[in-house]
Amino acid sequence: MNEKYARITRDGLWDNNVVFAQMLALCPLLAVTSSATNGLGMGLATTTVLLLSNIIISSVRQFVSPEVRIPVYIVLIATLVTLVDMSLNAWAHELYKVLGLFIALIVVNCAILGRAESFASKNSVADAALDGLMMGLGFTASLVLIGGVREIFGSGTLFANAHLLLGPAFAFLETTIVPEYKGFLLMILPPGGFMVVGLLLAAKRVLDQRRAARIALIAQEA
Repeated sequence: MNEKYARITRDGLWDNNVVFAQMLALCPLLAVTSSATNGLGMGLATTTVLLLSNIIISSVRQFVSPEVRIPVYIVLIATLVTLVDMSLNAWAHELYKVLGLFIALIVVNCAILGRAESFASKNSVADAALDGLMMGLGFTASLVLIGGVREIFGSGTLFANAHLLLGPAFAFLETTIVPEYKGFLLMILPPGGFMVVGLLLAAKRVLDQRRAARIALIAQEA
């Protein structure tokens, strides 16, 4: 049982990461990651939808006819996204204004419907909940990493305005990496997003190849 949960966790965070392995959700990824704060906010919103949709779909999978499962899943996901959208508007309005349309577009995030179809509809509630949580955290980590790199090189800060967008509790995240840094504008523009994503993808591939080579070497020695 522990091995199964470890595999689900590893898949969500690394091996089957939404961004760096599945190459999904690239539109909001490139649009909102001009800062780590924006990435964290979008990632947490998406994680909430992923977790709840997996739990609900796993719970009702026995009662949904295979012929209508996709429309049912979409309606459930759309309902959850609407609730998240309204909650952000009510309690995190500054973040809501920054993320704008991309909150509503969580509905068409292929990663959410994909996990509902390929995992939640075929596994227990506990397994589906863990899968949704890990996939969401992996996506959030990707957004924060990309946003952090772009923000550092673009403005010399990290998690700027976190207290305004996420609430006073997140003020401790705000850091000035390079004081009086004028910034490299390209990094916070769309081309900078493509550059950072490409470099991080290459880095992940290199790490995966080295790990595979190390495992193969250990297997030969054994």
